[in-house]
Amino acid sequence: MINAPENTDDGTPHHHHDAATRGYYDTGDVDAFYDAVWGGEDIHIGIYTEDDEPIADASHRTVEHAADKAADLLGPHATVLDLGSGYGGSSRALAERFGCRVVALDLSEQHNRRHRATNARRGLDHLIEVTTGSLNDLPYEDERFDVVWSLEVLCHVEDREGALREAVRVLRPGGGLVFSDIMVAEETPAEAVRPAFSRLGVETPATPTFYLERLSELGLKDIEFEDRTPDIATHYARLDAEVHRRAAELRDVISPAYVDELLTNLPVWTDITRRSLLRWGVFHARRPAD
Repeated sequence: MINAPENTDDGTPHHHHDAATRGYYDTGDVDAFYDAVWGGEDIHIGIYTEDDEPIADASHRTVEHAADKAADLLGPHATVLDLGSGYGGSSRALAERFGCRVVALDLSEQHNRRHRATNARRGLDHLIEVTTGSLNDLPYEDERFDVVWSLEVLCHVEDREGALREAVRVLRPGGGLVFSDIMVAEETPAEAVRPAFSRLGVETPATPTFYLERLSELGLKDIEFEDRTPDIATHYARLDAEVHRRAAELRDVISPAYVDELLTNLPVWTDITRRSLLRWGVFHARRPAD
């Protein structure tokens, strides 16, 4: 839920992608949709045990599943960087499960205000520090974090290679990188998915190979990609079904125009995921110990 600055012709950074992402997420309609349909806690693709289970349950399972991949690095001694922390679901789950400290970074100050308020209400604000910032320019010293974590954020970032470089820079030797992302299949032509991604301000989604090659170039080891593509098809089918089933009720909490947009847009995502044009899964890698 973050975006990165792009360079202007003279080389100075500007933030129209930041602004586009912030504009997408900083609206009451989007918050209300995420609360009503997605559960308002873990806003990313779910891992499903049944095709009709609650979206919020499946989305939380993704957090637990991703955390398992770095569980040996986590505990009261550890500090995690949660990149694109959104409403704070991952940060709270990690702090509660492991007692670790979490530094949460998100571009949206609106998200961050809500994140801090929820942390305080849950008695977790002593473990979680929430900061506003961009993935491409992390305000942290080298080798600070035991784990760097990010769920479905890099798809919003223009300079993904730069964001990964920054993530590895702040990871301590022996530390772990865990992230998920929405990608296209290697063989998918860009125009086939453009109608879905253009709404997110994304020109070109990444592929699994892109990430695997970048992680290798950055010197990481034990690089794994767990391909869970069937879950993204289930997830968008569930979102589509929920919005259609509850459209009348949603018009009371979300602007009717936004509900109409969802009713148009979600079937596009459902179609491209059903046709296996996208890829989704969890990456995990380690920075070699010195």
